[in-house]
Amino acid sequence: MRRISLYFLILTVLSLNFIPSSRAQEKPAGKVQVVGFVPVAPSSGPRAEFLEEVVYYEQRYTRLAEAVPAEKYGWRPGEGVRSVGEVFAHITIANYGIANALTAARTPGTTFSFDPKTIMALAGDKPKLLQSLKDSFTHFRKTILMLDDADADKPQKMFNRQTSLRGSFLMITGHFGEHLGQSIAYARMNGIVPPWTEEAQQQQQKPSDKPKP
Repeated sequence: MRRISLYFLILTVLSLNFIPSSRAQEKPAGKVQVVGFVPVAPSSGPRAEFLEEVVYYEQRYTRLAEAVPAEKYGWRPGEGVRSVGEVFAHITIANYGIANALTAARTPGTTFSFDPKTIMALAGDKPKLLQSLKDSFTHFRKTILMLDDADADKPQKMFNRQTSLRGSFLMITGHFGEHLGQSIAYARMNGIVPPWTEEAQQQQQKPSDKPKP
């Protein structure tokens, strides 16, 4: 009887080892922490720093795209230059393309299928392009979460240049900044004040809450 009881006790312990835990398990530094197979954003390290930049630019791009009237999406400063909508479409395409480059360097053959021409064709359709822009940033952030901080100094090709994963983060941030500046200039030329600037101006115009002496 004692042997039978011990046998069932061993089986119970072994079976518990195969039950997925609902709590986050401790992971080595730089690894993606997984809770229910959903990557959790890191609190420090190269990916955490880069994600901060991505979220910043995501908010800027989407808010500016929302602020620009639909009839201005076809406006361009000159012949042969991207229009307002084409710049937003370019960023959308870049988000998917860059995500694929980051993924392919670590898991060859694993890429996200998308059609740049289809996205660029949305340049004059504000509602559809805006949604596509938002979706691309969501996809891009998920891709970053699947990377590993331990690979920060490993080789990475980005924008036809050889660098490291860490270096590619800097290059991507520069690309975001370049085209955000372009989009802001386009907006200003059409009399549109970026939403965050308008909010700051309104805040400065508010009367002081401090009592007068």
